[in-house]
Parts: sequence; C-alpha cells; structure tokens
Amino acid sequence: MKRLIAAASAAALLLAGATAASAQSEPLKIAHVYGKTGALEAYGKQSHIGLMMGLEYATDGTMEVDGRTIEVLEKDTQGKPDVGKAALAEAYGDDEVDIAVGPVSSGVALAMLPVAEEYEKVLIVEPAVADSITGANRNRYIFRTGRNSSQDAIANAVALGGENVKIATLAQDYAFGRDGVAAFKDALDGTGAELVFEEYVPTDTQDFTASAQRIFDALKDEDGRKFLFVIWAGGNNPIGKIKAMAPERFDIEIATGGNILAAMAAYKELPGMEGATYYYYEIPKNPINDWLVAEHQKRYGEPPDFFTAGGMAAGLAIVEAVRKTGGSTDTDELIAAMEGMEFETPKGTMMFRKEDHQALQSMYHFKIDVKDDVPWGIPVLVKELKIEDMDIPVRD
Repeated sequence: MKRLIAAASAAALLLAGATAASAQSEPLKIAHVYGKTGALEAYGKQSHIGLMMGLEYATDGTMEVDGRTIEVLEKDTQGKPDVGKAALAEAYGDDEVDIAVGPVSSGVALAMLPVAEEYEKVLIVEPAVADSITGANRNRYIFRTGRNSSQDAIANAVALGGENVKIATLAQDYAFGRDGVAAFKDALDGTGAELVFEEYVPTDTQDFTASAQRIFDALKDEDGRKFLFVIWAGGNNPIGKIKAMAPERFDIEIATGGNILAAMAAYKELPGMEGATYYYYEIPKNPINDWLVAEHQKRYGEPPDFFTAGGMAAGLAIVEAVRKTGGSTDTDELIAAMEGMEFETPKGTMMFRKEDHQALQSMYHFKIDVKDDVPWGIPVLVKELKIEDMDIPVRD
C-alpha cells in the first residue's frame, strides 16, 4: 500500500511539474487595445512604439520571459468607448490573452474597466489619465503606469501656486478635462492661489473666441498674478489661438502642462512659461532613458515623445511582474506580484501603490526656453518632483 501511495504521489508531482512546464512554454499573450485611429491616433502610435521597446529592453531583445515567447496583439478602439469595450472583451475571450494594455482616451478606459473585472484579467491602463480610473471606478484588476489627474494637478499647482494668484481653467468636457480641473482645484488648496473660473468645451472645438472672452472677463478685474491654465489632449489645441487674442492686454498669462512635441510647437510663443510635465526626453538621467533616446533617434529619426515613455513603462512592468511570478500569468499571482511592485522606467523608479494600483512616479516642474533650431518650446527642468515630494490622494 505504501508503495502505491508513494507511486501515486510521485505521479501527481510529475503531472504538476509537466503542467507548470507546459504553462511556461505557452506564449505570453498581450493585447494592446488603443486608439490606432481617431482623434488621439498620434498618442496611440507613440504608446505602441514605447510598449514594444519596453518589452525589447526588458528581455534583452529576446522577446521571451521565463521561457515564454511574447506575442502582442493590437486592437483598435477608434477612440470610441463602445468599440474599446468590445475589443477588450474579444482579446480576453476569443484571443485568450494573458494581460492587456491601454487605452489612450479616459472615456474609453472607463468603458473598459468592467470588462477586465468580468473576465478577471489584468488591464494596465496606459496612458489614460482621469483620476476615476484608479479612483471611484477602479477594480482589483486595474493597474496604471500612466500618471493620473492628481499627479498632473499637484505638479502644476507647485509650478503656478502662490499668494494672490488667480487662475481660470480651460478644459475638454469629458473625464480627462473634468477630473483634471477637479484635481487641480484640490491641489491649489494651501498654495495661496485661487481658481476663480472654469470653462469646458467639446473635444472637437475649433473656435475658442467665445470661451476666451468669458475667461478674459472673469480674470481682467482680478488683482495679482493671473493665469489661464489649459488642460487639453489631442488635436485643436487652443493655446496658439488664444495667444493670438492677446491675453497679455489683461495681464493674463497662459500656462499648461507638458504635451507631445508637435503640440509644444505652440509653446515657442510662450518663452518663460512654467508648468509641469510627465516626461520630456532630455530631463530624466538614467540608463533606460539613455537607451530609449538613442534607439528611438536611430530607428525613427526623432527623439521619443511624451507617450513613448509611458508605453515603455507598461512593457517593463509586465516583464517585471511575470518574472516575479516565476513565469505564471495566473491573475491572482500577477496581482500579488504587482501590488507594491517597484520597477525601473525611462522616468526612473515607479511603484504600483497597493491601495489603488496607481503608479507613483516623478513629475517635472519646467520653464520654457526657446531656440531657433528647435521647432518646439523646450521644457527646461526647474525641479524634479519625486514620489516622496507629492501626496497623491487615494480617491474613492
């Protein structure tokens, strides 16, 4: 009898080992569900390039982790919440991916969150920003490598806040803009600055004349230093158009956060403008960013952009998490590995906060410099705001 029990135990161990080995030999399937087309197409392209370069860097070019070949499937959300929701369900269900990354738009992300919960699979949100993604609408399957609205807001409040400062905001009328202004308003508390007016417009707005006039009217009779702070994503950026309306005649300064290089062409008209950014390729000093800048320049003839760094961070996080699980993509094991996980990125160290799975990370207070041979306004570092310098709220 003892021999039979021993034989049965040995067989069970062999079967378990074979099952584990089989699981590790299967491809690691990642879905990148993002706006390949639509209003934020430029952001999506950068994010995908960054994701692939992150996976490449993390695996020393082998595109394998713990014996598993990495396969990346692309799904186009078209920038539409219903399409993104269906694409993620298809990736988890029909394609049986292990983990998903994306999307670009906050509105699309909010539609996708329940799908991750339904299929009990991890979704790394990159680069959608709205606080509610890892706040009121979060679930245990959501992690975010991208910054959130509060990180943007606190960093920009540091840059603009001060005694007797009056600020008006102009933002897009959807989750990104609304969450961004709410977080910015909270972040200004205690800085001495006051948010006196909020203006929201549709994302496809072309004519900002009426909005600018309302903002000018709200600020022109205020005392002290006066800012119009713009929170904007995608095309039709209003900064150049509003600058052409001469806000300086009312002593109003335009301010905004970082953006992609194409959008920062408008910053050339704003030398000395201060704000805060998530990433600019010349700011972080570390080996990963050095590699990213050199390789991107070599392959694409231009430096990596705002969302390239974010996509790379997502790829690095995936490989780090799978290594921590010993090659497993079991959802519970991944979550356990990722909660509190620190990992290196082009921005330096990031950490997934256990409470809400938001990646804590540095932000950069900048001042715009202008050079004739550079086609955009250059964000010159004033101060790096490190993880420990910012009290990012856990929002429920």
